[in-house]
Amino acid sequence: MDNYVNVSFLGASGVVTGSKFLIETSEKNILIDCGMFQGLKELRELNWGNLPIDVSVIDLVLLTHGHLDHVGYLPRLVKQGFKGKIIGTAPTLAIAEIILKDSAKIQEEEAEKANKENYTKHHPALPFYTLEDVEKTTQMFQVEMEDKWIHLSEHISYRFQYNGHILGATFIEMEIHAKRFVFSGDIGRTNDYLLNDPKRPEWADFLFLESTYGNKLHPSEDVEAVLSEIIIDTIHKKGNVIIPSFAVERLQTLMYILWKLYQKNKIPNIPIFMDSPMGSNVLQLFNHFAKWHKLSSSDITAMSHHVNIVQSYKETWETIDDKRSKIVIAGSGMVTGGRVLTYLQQLIDDPSTTVLIVGYQAEGTRGRQLLDGAHEIKLFGKYYPVKATVKHLESLSAHADQEELIHWMGGIKNIPEKVYLIHGEPSALDALRVKIKEVYHWNVSIPKLFHVEKITI
Repeated sequence: MDNYVNVSFLGASGVVTGSKFLIETSEKNILIDCGMFQGLKELRELNWGNLPIDVSVIDLVLLTHGHLDHVGYLPRLVKQGFKGKIIGTAPTLAIAEIILKDSAKIQEEEAEKANKENYTKHHPALPFYTLEDVEKTTQMFQVEMEDKWIHLSEHISYRFQYNGHILGATFIEMEIHAKRFVFSGDIGRTNDYLLNDPKRPEWADFLFLESTYGNKLHPSEDVEAVLSEIIIDTIHKKGNVIIPSFAVERLQTLMYILWKLYQKNKIPNIPIFMDSPMGSNVLQLFNHFAKWHKLSSSDITAMSHHVNIVQSYKETWETIDDKRSKIVIAGSGMVTGGRVLTYLQQLIDDPSTTVLIVGYQAEGTRGRQLLDGAHEIKLFGKYYPVKATVKHLESLSAHADQEELIHWMGGIKNIPEKVYLIHGEPSALDALRVKIKEVYHWNVSIPKLFHVEKITI
């Protein structure tokens, strides 16, 4: 039968990370997202194996947005024989290029350090991919506009729709033989500091819905009051605030809030250091893609001048040696790599230090360990006691919570044939399944990793 769709759940199924969904039809084979697994060791190990499909049959990749768990596997896909186009909005592809280059650089540096200091079981330790691999991958990038139907073949077309979350992020609507497949990507928040509210789909026959916070409501805390209190308390202790931050959106949001707090005289002129080359590059994209966010160019200039941007690893050490109380925002957001590890290595055992967690922390990451109250943390092959105060500012999350997910779905006018819950941990997936059944009475499924769903249309 020609009118079939096979959906292979190659990632973000039963887990949050590694987003990859292969849509096979008689006309085109399309991969939605191509992310890396993060967190638990058994998940990270999946990254190193080839995908359980013939990669050469994939015609194109469509990207919802540029985060590593949605684009980080692309260079491996190319190595395995993918030769098609990688399509996304202009800011998504710009962010993907920055993230992939940064990821490759970190992997090359960490492999070199592990081999030099001999704290690896692998001989030699190898990077997951190199800068050269990334260069080959980005040559396949192709920009498409948001809110415009693109025809791929006689019976298949798609469009990107604005979704908040980060700069350039979208959900994807796909028409296949007059059936509407909707891939939510990561859904942003309403009333975000930097971004407009997400659009909502109006029709979905098959809905693939993220569930990161499917079991939670974000607290209605006063972000500015909480931040002010943490900063003033740290100054009294003559300590430092270390904020592990995602370089895309969260870091720029923090810069904006801290600048506003200073303007309102809610915090003193404490030095703020942004130690994330990737974050600095992403900040420049806000000037390039003005229609995708709410900031004015004067806001961007002013908040940039208010922050010290660390340019080199040498400056990282100068910042650590600076005896003043200070705020350091550094990648990576889940404490899985990046320059934040160096700050924590030097300051995590100091009771005057505050570590502020501001984003989702996947199971198995150092960030999750800190949130769960770990008494020690492993950095560069050694254990360090955690004597710092660990705080959590959950309402700065860039992901919709359960209430916002239910609202987002509320724009759908029909009853979907099936809703597939993806991109969540088991407890979040099940809680959202129950909530959707209760509110909408829709048919909800929680697919397992590597499951293949055969749909006749």
